[in-house]
Amino acid sequence: MSPAVIAIAVIIVIVLATYAAHLLIKLKKQNLTQQLAAVERERLAQEKREAVLTDIRYIANAMLEERCELSEGVMRIGKLFAALSLTEQVQPQYPNLFEHYELIADHPIKEARKALAKQQRMKLDLQRMKSETKLEQGIMDEIKLISEFSWPVTH
Repeated sequence: MSPAVIAIAVIIVIVLATYAAHLLIKLKKQNLTQQLAAVERERLAQEKREAVLTDIRYIANAMLEERCELSEGVMRIGKLFAALSLTEQVQPQYPNLFEHYELIADHPIKEARKALAKQQRMKLDLQRMKSETKLEQGIMDEIKLISEFSWPVTH
């Protein structure tokens, strides 16, 4: 082999090795950027979860202090647990709250309620009031626990 061919081969190997090193460095930076983005997304998600949990505790305390009506509080707490995808986990701990929530969850509110016939509104109100009367003490006992609720530990 001539020295010129060997020199060209060495130059090609050096160029390819340099290009491979460049690609590896680029890949390493990209992976680091993705990891940092994932950590940031998780941090933001945790902040949102904590904010929702704070809202749940606030509503529970408002119910205990009678600043929030029973059904309104139950509706709000039920929806917030659903937003956190915790309903199935916490439903066994708070059976009265979720029994009432399931009854009133589909009741129309605001304009949709106003659009109902008076008889229909009265029928829904009667259902709600019967449920409130039956479950009130159990719900209030559960609300005391919810006012101190913290994020469940998962493995």
